[in-house]
Amino acid sequence: MFFACLSAIIGLIGAIVPALPGPPISYVGLIMLAFCDKNEITTTSLLVAGVMAAVVTVIDYVAPVWFTKKAGGSRAGVWGATIGLIIGLFMGILGVIVGPFLGALIGELLSDTPKEKAFKVACINFVAFILTTGMKMTYSIILMVMIFVEVWNLLLN
Repeated sequence: MFFACLSAIIGLIGAIVPALPGPPISYVGLIMLAFCDKNEITTTSLLVAGVMAAVVTVIDYVAPVWFTKKAGGSRAGVWGATIGLIIGLFMGILGVIVGPFLGALIGELLSDTPKEKAFKVACINFVAFILTTGMKMTYSIILMVMIFVEVWNLLLN
């Protein structure tokens, strides 16, 4: 039970930190809990949560690139946003929010994109980042609540 809770917490952190695949880690916590005696986790719950973890993870990797390309952005903008996010991690929550935007903007400007277009691409990339991070956090919070409620119930029985 301890490792299931730990997995849920790490999964929530991973919803923000790009080096950790948050939703799959949260899902592993649910799987661990499913092997405990007297659990009330159904096979259907495991299947739905697993499919959702896969969908959320795929969207997380595809959406920023797709949004950036739709906005007319270049590969440099995508790389810039990623580098900006990694650097932003060391600057707290504001860095995590502003880093991808500035990274995309700098990446586009370095690839000789006109300033107006570079700003537009950076804004679109920022929106994609916020949407996918929100999606990952929502999934991870839902699984964390499921895991903690199940652990609570198991401890009471």
